[in-house]
Amino acid sequence: MTTLLLVRHGLTTMTGPLLAGWTPGVHLDERGRAQVAALAARLEPVPLAAVVSSPLERCVETAEAVAAGRPGPAGKVETDERLGEVRYGDWTGRPLKELAEEPLWRVVQTHPSAVRFPGEAGEAMADAQHRAVAAVRGWNARIAAEHGEDAVYAMCSHGDIIKAIVADALGLHLDQFQRIQADPASLTAIRYTELRPFVVRVNDTGGDVAALLPPPPGEGAAGSSDAAVGGGA
Repeated sequence: MTTLLLVRHGLTTMTGPLLAGWTPGVHLDERGRAQVAALAARLEPVPLAAVVSSPLERCVETAEAVAAGRPGPAGKVETDERLGEVRYGDWTGRPLKELAEEPLWRVVQTHPSAVRFPGEAGEAMADAQHRAVAAVRGWNARIAAEHGEDAVYAMCSHGDIIKAIVADALGLHLDQFQRIQADPASLTAIRYTELRPFVVRVNDTGGDVAALLPPPPGEGAAGSSDAAVGGGA
């Protein structure tokens, strides 16, 4: 029912030392621009039906690099607020080293399904996962209807959002999502079928993309819900 390529935005000056969240005006830095240029070049052979992004600048800039020069709808980035970063509330913009001393930090690490970030604008992690997965399901249906079940499309989002989507695809409880890695400018691929998703790759920062191309017309293997017994060839 479509293959989703999840892309995390490239590096910014806030990535790592600070929790950017929904801070406005956070753009890719020089390192991030180089990362996404390399990613876009690597994805060039993959025909994309659409490129969708979180509305935050760092994601839109990443998505625009992937979309650049593509024909048709994939050449124009569509934004979806449901793919935006977790709303960290009063934690937004604070240093991660400082946040690690907060009592809530331990809960975020071990029991994220119980977390609601502080302040009026704070969001529950479970709510963030729900909106992101709903976005994926909605786009899957739209892309399949418009481009066929073997279509491939890209979504650019944020680390915690991507990890939450992957946890859902793996059938993991949200409390296990911290076991998943999503580095800046990494690629994660999930193939959705009628019965189950298949997580094809996670946190790929340099692999070959030939396996992500849709099958030739008439072969249609990508739409199968059957797992390969013995692991496949």
